[in-house]
Amino acid sequence: MVIKTTDNLPSVSQQDFPFEIPKSWVWVRLDFLGEIIGGGTPKTNEDDNWNKGSIPWITPADMKYISGKYISKGNRNITENGLRSSSTRLLSKNSIVYSSRAPIGYIAITETELCTNQGFKSIDLYNKEIVDYLYYSLIYFTPEIQSRASGTTFKEISGTAFGNTIIPLPPLNEQKRIVAKIEELLPYIEQYAEKEEKLTALHQQFPEQLKKSILQAAIQGKLTKQDPNDEPALVLIERIKAEKLRLIAEKKLKKPKVVSEIILRDNLPYEIINGEERCIADEVPFEIPENWCWVRLGEIGNWGAGATPNRHEPKYYENGTIPWLKTGDLNDGIITEIPEYITELAIEKTSVKLNPVGSVLIAMYGATIGKLGILNIEATTNQACCACIPYTGIYNKYLFYYLMSQKTELQKRSEGSGQPNISKEKIVNYLFPLPPLNEQKCIVEKIETLFSTLQNLSHN
Repeated sequence: MVIKTTDNLPSVSQQDFPFEIPKSWVWVRLDFLGEIIGGGTPKTNEDDNWNKGSIPWITPADMKYISGKYISKGNRNITENGLRSSSTRLLSKNSIVYSSRAPIGYIAITETELCTNQGFKSIDLYNKEIVDYLYYSLIYFTPEIQSRASGTTFKEISGTAFGNTIIPLPPLNEQKRIVAKIEELLPYIEQYAEKEEKLTALHQQFPEQLKKSILQAAIQGKLTKQDPNDEPALVLIERIKAEKLRLIAEKKLKKPKVVSEIILRDNLPYEIINGEERCIADEVPFEIPENWCWVRLGEIGNWGAGATPNRHEPKYYENGTIPWLKTGDLNDGIITEIPEYITELAIEKTSVKLNPVGSVLIAMYGATIGKLGILNIEATTNQACCACIPYTGIYNKYLFYYLMSQKTELQKRSEGSGQPNISKEKIVNYLFPLPPLNEQKCIVEKIETLFSTLQNLSHN
């Protein structure tokens, strides 16, 4: 490499050169190109420094909001008195302001005379013609400048260290050609960056959007082939009715106040409630296969909310062995452990109930509305959770994935301003597309296979 040596060039050791440059270029330090100027803040409690000031005074915070490479004003102005009485200096037009802390690297060209606070190391150039080239050069060298900063609370580059930054300096005409080419390409770079940002966002959103699409297709019977040999869902409903009557007779289930039955007549769904019939075609969200049927969620399982034993009764909690779940414990998956426990006495003396393995849980309150879980252990819950013990013939995982697919819709139905909630009554009244049991299992298998494939693709 050829090293330029003239009497008026600063001393730059060859070992400092980060890369090779053309023979017609030279390496120079910043302080050779202009005066390095720090800033300052006039005393804020003296009105003479600020009132009716006309001199733009810049802070790093002002640099956040500039678009383009020029700056002409900040949020505040100072007076001539403020300028004289502080360490700030007036920079001439076409100087470079460069933030030296919090953060390092905000950069702009002054469009008018202005001054800065102490968060800058600015360059008042001896030759203003190089300002555009130097502006882009400093953008390039900012990571290297940041690497030389020091400080514990926050990093700062000193005036000396900043002035020692070496810059490759081409002949003036070549500088102008370089700047012209950069500014010709910048719009394309910005467009690329914008598209890259959108692509990244799409890449992040895509798995979740695809999951929603998979669930939506699955609960409409579009991912599975209907088997004519499967027992129709209407027969399954009749068996569920018989099971409910048996549980009521055994006093294991309270007789419901409302009994819903949905039938199909002239290809339209009708609901019979306590003997009264009405068409519910406007409620049905999508078509389902012929061997499926619509039911209310309340008809396919025993639903109940939990409770919170009195927190002021230690005997309900101390040395407890029974898991007690809150909505924050729901994980949209299988629940195998819960951090908090209650005692047998809490179950005896309060309205909290023990839910068996396989129960499907859904959050009813606040930001967690619609969050789900399937119990892999016996557990109780607080009042913010609704638990469903599915009847025979209802695959709990199918119910789980159906509720997952309806999370957004359930959230829309929540009420309340302070803490929105969806009541148990609204949940049990929600429509449920019921396939034959074998198809429920096939749907779940298909969903989990596709979810697993999607997860593997996302990690690659």
